[in-house]
Amino acid sequence: MKFIDTHSHLYSKEFDLDRSETVKRALNAGVEKILLPNISSKYTNSMLQLCVDFPKNCFPMVGLHPCDVKEETYLNELLHIEKEIKEQKYIAVGEIGIDLFWDKSNLELQKTVFIKQINLAKKYKLPIVIHVRESFNEVIKIVEKLNDTNLKGVFHCFTGNTKDANRIVDLGNFYLGIGGVLTFKNSNLDKTIEKISLNHLLLETDSPYLTPSPYRGKRNESKYIIEIAEKLSKVKNCSMSKIADITTNNAKELFRL
Repeated sequence: MKFIDTHSHLYSKEFDLDRSETVKRALNAGVEKILLPNISSKYTNSMLQLCVDFPKNCFPMVGLHPCDVKEETYLNELLHIEKEIKEQKYIAVGEIGIDLFWDKSNLELQKTVFIKQINLAKKYKLPIVIHVRESFNEVIKIVEKLNDTNLKGVFHCFTGNTKDANRIVDLGNFYLGIGGVLTFKNSNLDKTIEKISLNHLLLETDSPYLTPSPYRGKRNESKYIIEIAEKLSKVKNCSMSKIADITTNNAKELFRL
C-alpha cells in the first residue's frame, strides 16, 4: 500500500533536528510522497531545499497563508508567488484562504488576497489548497463565484457538516482533505465522511499539527497518515488497500504527480 500525505509543513522549525529521519520514517510506513504547502516567502528556501534533498518524495506549493496576510507586505508576497511560479515547478498554489479564528479585523484584506491567489492559480493552471478556519461561508462563496473549468483544489483540514461537504463536491473539481480530526473522539467528522464518496477525499496530516489519536499531544508527522487511513477504512467499512488506492489516485490526479 502506498499513501500520499497531501499536507505537511515538514520544512518548519519543529523538524530541524530530525527532518531527514522523519521522511525516512514516512517512507517506511508506506507514505511515498509528502506535499508541502507554503506559508509565506520566509519559508520558500527551506521548503525548496527539502525538495532538492528528497526529489522523489517531497513536492512544493507556493502561497500566502491567511494568518500571514499583512497590509504592509501582501503585495510583495503576491509578486514573490508569481515570480516563483514562473521560475520553479510547483504543484499548487497554497496554502491560501481565510482564517477568522485569530483575527476578524482584516477579513476584507484576507478576501482580497485569497481572490488574487485564486486568479494566479487559474492563470497558471494550478490547483489551490484552501485553509478554512471559522470561515467556511466566506470561503465557499468566493470559490463558487470564481469556479470554472480552470479551477480545482482541496479544502484542507475539512471539519464541516454534510451540507458543507456537498457544496464542495458540487464544485466539480474539488476534494476534502481528511486529517487527524477524523480520529478525534467527539469531532463527529466520521458521521459526515460516512456519507461522502472516497472519490472526493484526500489524506493529509498537517504535520506538525493535529496529531491523530492515539498520539495526540505529540508532534505530528507523515507516518501517522496510517492512523487516519485506518480510521477512514472503519468509517467506510472497506480495506486499507482500497483507502490507499483511491486517495493516492485522487492526489495524483489533482496535483498531476
